[in-house]
Amino acid sequence: MPENSMLTSNSPPNLAARLRTGVGALLSPAALAPFIATAAALAVGLLIIACTGAPVGDAIAAFWDGMTGSSYNIGASVNRALCLALVGLGFIFANRANLTNVGGEGQIAIGGMMATAAALHGAAVLPFGLAFVVPLIAGGLGGAVLGGAAGVLKARRGVNEVISTLLLTFIGLPIVYWSVQSFHLLRKPLSPISALPESPEIPDATKLPMLFPSDPTSPLHYGLPLAVIAVIVTGIVLNRSSIGLKLRAVGLNPLASRRAGLQPTRLMTMAMAVSGAFGGVAGAILIQGQQYYLTSDFSSGYGFDGLVVGLLSRGSALGVVLGALLFGFLRSGSISMEITAHVPSAVVLICQGLIVIAVAGSAFITERRTKHG
Repeated sequence: MPENSMLTSNSPPNLAARLRTGVGALLSPAALAPFIATAAALAVGLLIIACTGAPVGDAIAAFWDGMTGSSYNIGASVNRALCLALVGLGFIFANRANLTNVGGEGQIAIGGMMATAAALHGAAVLPFGLAFVVPLIAGGLGGAVLGGAAGVLKARRGVNEVISTLLLTFIGLPIVYWSVQSFHLLRKPLSPISALPESPEIPDATKLPMLFPSDPTSPLHYGLPLAVIAVIVTGIVLNRSSIGLKLRAVGLNPLASRRAGLQPTRLMTMAMAVSGAFGGVAGAILIQGQQYYLTSDFSSGYGFDGLVVGLLSRGSALGVVLGALLFGFLRSGSISMEITAHVPSAVVLICQGLIVIAVAGSAFITERRTKHG
């Protein structure tokens, strides 16, 4: 074969062909189905708002203002999204080994408690930025312990991780409640101002620094770059590293992977511990970047919403980001809509459920059509 023809046959496709392929993938039914399903679910939500008797235009205006009406609203929405993203990343990390972590709520609670304890007892005097880093690490370790315990039970005793993570959540939440009820633990002393069961406010040095200190209205903090790094690292580890390959092998067939020289027990435990650590760091960020003191119900359902984000992402770190942003902005919009337009925030919860059903249903239909040609 002539040399020129060999070069032509082996040369990569030109830029135009690559662009056509990329655009075709973006416009394929499989790629468009989740967006169409989400739009349909939101349209049903508008219909529900109309049925409540509230002016739909006012509700939409309040909803949009709550999401993007100011730099504060945008920052608050992003802060909510990054916590959801961390829980979602933990879910897909465990799911790569065919494990399902539904204990994000408990891991957030324990992580927030550990971060509060570290912030109130010694971390504030640490130099070089360690004052806010150490509580983050403590929160991650707390979540890792809770997730790792479920991993050990699964790997060594065959206990279903869905059951164990759920039950461990019902252990973690009462522990946090106990910690803010006991004056010997984290509850602040009684005062004429407040007798609520909560911890003292954490020292300023342990709070996450603001990302834009020149804009005092923006609540964006250092948790955002931390979450971005977590997304990138998770994507690389799961898709471009031997660890991701080993986790997939263990998830597909633990017996075969053991015969191939892998260690399923260690890998399962590690996957669940890392998954729990993500939730623990999310809890620490909620305390250090948003609330600044611990209460028994500070997690506010972030663990369950993060679980949904992970489910909708279908194992993709980028999908986690998109889902977290959607749910984070929906939360902010629902708060404003309830306050301004007097539309119950439960309407947005209904919309979230409809989005989950619609996206999952569209994925099922798309996969079924693909299998049957």
